[in-house]
Amino acid sequence: MNRSYRPAGPRTPVALSLLGLFSVPGAFAQQAAPQAPVTPSAQIQPAPGAVVPQTLRPVQIKASAEDNDFGANANSVSRLPAELRDIPQSVTVINQAVMQSQGATSLASALRNVPGLTIGGAEGGQIGTNINLNGFSARTDVFLDGARDRAQYYRDTFALDSIEVLMGPSSMLFGRGSTGGVINQVTKKPTLKAADEVQVSASTTGLVRTTLDHNQPLSDTAAFRVAVMGQQGDATTRDQTKLQDFGIAPSLKLGIGTPTQITLTGLLQHNRDMPDYGVPPLNGAPVNVNPKTAYGFTDDRTISDIGALGALVEHKLTPTSSIRNQTQYNNVTTNARETAPQGIGTISASGVYTPLSTGSTAVPAAATSALPLSQLWVRQQSHDRVIHDTSLFNLTEFNAKFETGAVRHALLAGFELGRDTYNNQAYYRNGSCNGTALNPAGGTSGYVACTPLLDPARTNSPGNAPSAAGNLATASATTVAAYFNDTLELSPQFKLVGGLRQDRYSASIGNSIPTATAAASLNQVVNFTSVRAGALWQPTKAQSYYLSYSTSFNPSLEQLVSTTGSSQPLPPTTNKAYEAGGKWDLNGGDLSLSAAAFQITQDNARSQNPDGTYSATGTVRVTGARAGAAGRVTDRLQVFGGYTHLNATIVDGIAPGTNGMVPANTPKDSASLWSTYAITPQWEVGAGATYSSSRFANNTNLVQVGAYTRWDAMLAYHQPKYDIRLNVFNLFNTNYYDALIPSDGGRAVPGLGRSATVSVAYRF
Repeated sequence: MNRSYRPAGPRTPVALSLLGLFSVPGAFAQQAAPQAPVTPSAQIQPAPGAVVPQTLRPVQIKASAEDNDFGANANSVSRLPAELRDIPQSVTVINQAVMQSQGATSLASALRNVPGLTIGGAEGGQIGTNINLNGFSARTDVFLDGARDRAQYYRDTFALDSIEVLMGPSSMLFGRGSTGGVINQVTKKPTLKAADEVQVSASTTGLVRTTLDHNQPLSDTAAFRVAVMGQQGDATTRDQTKLQDFGIAPSLKLGIGTPTQITLTGLLQHNRDMPDYGVPPLNGAPVNVNPKTAYGFTDDRTISDIGALGALVEHKLTPTSSIRNQTQYNNVTTNARETAPQGIGTISASGVYTPLSTGSTAVPAAATSALPLSQLWVRQQSHDRVIHDTSLFNLTEFNAKFETGAVRHALLAGFELGRDTYNNQAYYRNGSCNGTALNPAGGTSGYVACTPLLDPARTNSPGNAPSAAGNLATASATTVAAYFNDTLELSPQFKLVGGLRQDRYSASIGNSIPTATAAASLNQVVNFTSVRAGALWQPTKAQSYYLSYSTSFNPSLEQLVSTTGSSQPLPPTTNKAYEAGGKWDLNGGDLSLSAAAFQITQDNARSQNPDGTYSATGTVRVTGARAGAAGRVTDRLQVFGGYTHLNATIVDGIAPGTNGMVPANTPKDSASLWSTYAITPQWEVGAGATYSSSRFANNTNLVQVGAYTRWDAMLAYHQPKYDIRLNVFNLFNTNYYDALIPSDGGRAVPGLGRSATVSVAYRF
């Protein structure tokens, strides 16, 4: 399908001003996506003044919204209205057009389009896609087609149609968690239009990737679709990011266009990645070494096998009512052999390693030293484990539209059952440094070896540090919940939204080697009522203004690991949010703008005691504002971007020395902008920037990571049967830090250096 700009139309003052605003970078392009042949009636002539050589054939486009529109954003979660303007919360939808244009192949890279979202490390180590949203961890707030996707693994985009980010506490809609928001992955579904696309890409880092997307109608009411991915090589410019991944995602849809539709989905994925724990802190900042420097061993690896099966049955009872039942089963096993830079120290003449001063042992702090970096060493610590995660969830929902007098209702009632299990067998490797033992006799700290700070050895894990089994953590949890939500349309301009959800969350955990911070067993039952309320004023179809209030809760055993160390589990953290905002559709709906101000408060935040146990005495408050834009400014120019300001404060300490501090990995200001411009129907260019102000790597604010701006660019050539695209990442080779890991004083993972990817997509 040819890509082209659309016919020029009247320019509104807002459109013209936005064009001037987003033209500053000087390089734009329009996203390319497959387009099927259309009838001659869809042919158009170029806009007045368009640069189109006479040798070019007439351009063909769809009469409706194009597949490559950045603003083609309709919500897919059944618990929410399809129209974003009817949702009294901030929502960002990253569709396939945006991901393809940017060359985003992982969930983490696609989510860089959401200011206020940062990448972090998981509790107990860095595994998988771990996200902080609006200053709070969202590790358990990732969903797949509206069902919880809790396991730790690296998530790819090959089977995704879009990614939806709902800001703010949302337990009424999604259950436990969602303090900062919810990330929902929307998978590709079969359609009645035959389509095939193969894409091959190669990166200057050494990564080669191939994807296939095949959609085949089986009848007038049934279709089959399968997405396939394989990739191998170095994912980034770092010394330790080799991977070898492959996956397949089949789906079958029956009864398309009939009152009863059945959708069956699956995901099978195998990942073999190399973990990156970044660099340790020194003198209040990430240690100043070459950005490529890594401190793991060459035989480190994280192997994950992911299996997910989904079944959805939708039945239309009447023209205004329907019922749906969704079942989702996930099974993920991760075998991790990982090594992290635990700290920096010196080595005496006799070969004894001594860590640098880090202040109070109860408060992780930045190591300090006046010695030259060439005289410093890094102590390496093993983080080995085999994790098995399973989850089975079933949701039944009833939707109905009806009237009571002059009031129109859109009613949702639902019932959810869920079961989670978790097993984590820890291992450790105790070794030595220059022949001197790093661990006391009988210890299980897992200090493997030491290596020079500036020039770490690139070797396998030492043979004199064999792997030994440590603690076996087991856990299970059940969820039973009922909820309802009603949207009352008092008039065409005024709507009220209200909902309640009652959750019963029951969890138990056990540890084979109990310690002061890991209880032999704990049981917890939490009964919680979540609330959602909102008011919308929509004076025209192009404007929507809202006020909202929402709550959520996080059980202390939510992640199915012990964070108490006491004989009794802690009460859940409770979260509440207030938000006021507006949403505007301009240019006939081609361009969407949004803005909001909000406050999120978390009470009963867990605070760490000097002995390593926890108490529920902390309070964290985040006050902020955000703005966003998505869609077409003109027929040639598209934009996708946003800005977020977060004023985050630990009101009551969640650890000694944290009162009044800023939560880790929470930048005060962040922004992103991606813009594309169609030079001709065949040629496109694009550019964008991602900005983050400085952040702290730990809650004591003793390690600070500097602000950065990263620029990316794109050049694409399109023909009806194929696309060729060049993406350049980190155009100016900016040295910045990507993921932050609060443990061990606060580690930071250097970001991607300048690199490029060439991709070719061919449509059959």
